[in-house]
Amino acid sequence: MAHVYKNGPDQIVLADDTVTTRADGYVKLRIPEHGKAIETTTPISIPSLLKRSAIEFADYTALAAKINGKWEKITYQQYLEQVRTCAKAFLSLGLERRHSVCILGFNSPEWFIADLGAIFAGGIAVGIYTTNSAEACLYCAESSEANIIVVEDEKQLDKIISIRPRLKHLKAIVQYTGEPNNSDVISWKRLMEIGSKEPDDLLEESLKRIAVNECCTLVYTSGTVGKPKAVMLSHDNLTWDALAITERVTIERGNEVLISYLPLSHVAAQILDIYVAISVGASVYFADKDAFKGTLVHTLQEVRPTKFLAVPRVWEKIYEKMMQTASQNGYLKKCIASWAKSHALQYHLDRIKGIKSKSWGYSLATTIIFSKVREALGLSRCNLHASAAAPLAPELKKYFLSVDIPIMDVYGMSEASGGHTICIDGATNLETIGMSIPGTKSKLFTTEHDQKELCMYGRHVFMGYLNSPDNTAEAIDSEGWLHTGDLGNIDDHGFVYITGRLKELLITAGGENISPVAIEQLVKTELPHISNAFLVGDRRKFLSILLTFKTEVDPETGTPLNKLESSVQNWLKQLGCPATTVTEVLQAGPDSKLLDALKEGIDRVNQQATSNAQRIQKLAVLPSDFSVATGELGPTLKVKRRVVEQKYAEIIENLYK
Repeated sequence: MAHVYKNGPDQIVLADDTVTTRADGYVKLRIPEHGKAIETTTPISIPSLLKRSAIEFADYTALAAKINGKWEKITYQQYLEQVRTCAKAFLSLGLERRHSVCILGFNSPEWFIADLGAIFAGGIAVGIYTTNSAEACLYCAESSEANIIVVEDEKQLDKIISIRPRLKHLKAIVQYTGEPNNSDVISWKRLMEIGSKEPDDLLEESLKRIAVNECCTLVYTSGTVGKPKAVMLSHDNLTWDALAITERVTIERGNEVLISYLPLSHVAAQILDIYVAISVGASVYFADKDAFKGTLVHTLQEVRPTKFLAVPRVWEKIYEKMMQTASQNGYLKKCIASWAKSHALQYHLDRIKGIKSKSWGYSLATTIIFSKVREALGLSRCNLHASAAAPLAPELKKYFLSVDIPIMDVYGMSEASGGHTICIDGATNLETIGMSIPGTKSKLFTTEHDQKELCMYGRHVFMGYLNSPDNTAEAIDSEGWLHTGDLGNIDDHGFVYITGRLKELLITAGGENISPVAIEQLVKTELPHISNAFLVGDRRKFLSILLTFKTEVDPETGTPLNKLESSVQNWLKQLGCPATTVTEVLQAGPDSKLLDALKEGIDRVNQQATSNAQRIQKLAVLPSDFSVATGELGPTLKVKRRVVEQKYAEIIENLYK
């Protein structure tokens, strides 16, 4: 019988290895004997971190969500109490130690409380992408041995009901918005009533058995290649990474306001939201899940966050709205805006070069123009504008610099608790993903194809993939370095750059290795009305590119529509080939001015090619944009290259006839 350790929740159980693939395993923590303060900081469990913040920031707002048009707030003291109540309810419903609570829904206070409640009760918290099919939910729930599944609404509940007979470990389903129509499903209100009636004995016993070097969270990878893998994260992975990030970013304890808006429930970033906020006593305001329909700016205006993290598509949407507004200005306003933007861009480009001087023009523009722009966007108090989950085009960064909104890249992965590098004001440029956060290390590993793969090391590196020793051994080498699968380089200043994906490498018929991502990004920069560019040419004589136009999206399903975005329509009018739909574009024929414009953009990309093999020879416009709903994108917005190649195989073959 296994020994029961009862000195938790901050105990460290003796372990022989830094890696495990067992749900009941422990790992040796990567704490150096000597090093920076952040490297050697004393490990702390998630329950202790929340308890500490509940004492230090007891009456500060922890979570806020808009209910029936009014912001309802929870203090840190109430946050701790509700997490404990939720944990007691989970235990009462039969949650077993190291079995999971799966959470399927948009980010909300209930999502955060359920996640922490599972951990407090000695279980494992598992976030499931809201875009997952019923079968994908089944895979996550069964492989994590879920005892409880928490869903947002009927739409997500229907998925679980359809697979319930196949869920061998399931004991209860909870719905956290609205009243369940199914009598076997527990409402959030009822869940909290159950927990409030339970004594503290079982919960305290569970807390005593917790160790900081055991698994408390699983994050399933998006499964762009093969089945999703379950990333095992310990208390130390999560709490240490959050503390290390706050070392890099200037954060005023107890006085920060964060907006939580992740339109596809990007689980790794969502989890990091929880622990970064708790570690500094920040207030998290939840944006409406329909933010893409236009409510996000209203939320920003009301909340006026001090930190704002968004996926690139959010920044693109803001940019498109700003460009649309600017196009309606008269001649004089356009001249003033152009003058102001030139001064702001020069100021920020100088800062990137280490020149810290303000021109009178920039100071004046900041006072009379940019302050109003930031106020209109709800960013008047924001001192960190960040982008994560996918690359943000350098030209888009340049535009935001010109309106005095410097956007900083954040880079990480599920296997490193969400964060590894970050840009900060005064230490960034247009191409970098930033510097390694304090206490972590980055290095380049030379692959068999002489490519440079980015590797990372630190206490944030995950424990292993659940029940998958082979995949774990492939990801973490014998020295503890995590191989990211990203190609990159590191300059003399310590800035890290991503140049592509190792598994997306194209090898031409001539034997040249080509990373498609960098070329695709250049195409999107030269042709800003293109939504997605997809390079093909693996084992082919030359490269070709598939292009999709920016179109309107069905707000309910996320499916791209046939109608082109207004900015694309305006561009086509200027070219002399008006079209309002993708169908009309495809009917334009090979002699259209549009095709000439696309070829000119590709020619500009080819001028930057480092060899003839990297030049694009042919192009094709696809009948629809990529999306999660139609299968070309994964939940984290990464392109599923195999899906695209199979879906458009005929178009690709025609390019090579």
